[in-house]
Amino acid sequence: ALLLAVLLWAPWWALHGAPLTELSGDQDFQLFLQRNLEFTRKIRGDVAALQHLVCDTLQLCKEDELLLVRQDLDIAQAPLEQCHRRTFQAETCFSQIRAGLRVYHGSLATIRALLPGHAGLVETLQLDMANLSSNIQQQMEDLGLATVTYPTENQDPVPTFSSQFHHQVGGFFILANFQRFLETAYRALRHLASL
Repeated sequence: ALLLAVLLWAPWWALHGAPLTELSGDQDFQLFLQRNLEFTRKIRGDVAALQHLVCDTLQLCKEDELLLVRQDLDIAQAPLEQCHRRTFQAETCFSQIRAGLRVYHGSLATIRALLPGHAGLVETLQLDMANLSSNIQQQMEDLGLATVTYPTENQDPVPTFSSQFHHQVGGFFILANFQRFLETAYRALRHLASL
């Protein structure tokens, strides 16, 4: 566990050598970061609540027990490598966060189908994700950074599964991947706030 913690933290050491002087003293930017750190923390909590529901309802709780089934599923992890490269740039990191939020927004339809009694929580989570993406886009525009605006229709198809069990395991991995994505996004925002 200690080795894993060191390996996960290692890419962040490299970021300390990449100051963003044009952003670090901007009060509006710091306020944006603090608000969206809280927002990201709330989203992480909602994803964790859904993970607990999947565990309690579907008895799918441990990732290592499901790795063999995962090989049969087409569940992608949204990339965030731009948020922990040695040549860190806020523009590319923010763009990747927004793109990932869009991917997971669509994938949550899988969770809503698995947990129909908790559709309200899924919808609240999707709304929060859309708001976080919008906040990031607005901040990028305010800073004069290049933004990419995605069409409102969902171009990423919702994953399809060959069986109910694969659907359940797919939902488990969508949430697990999304939680990892959010942890990386949170660390990137926290790093920018500490510059």
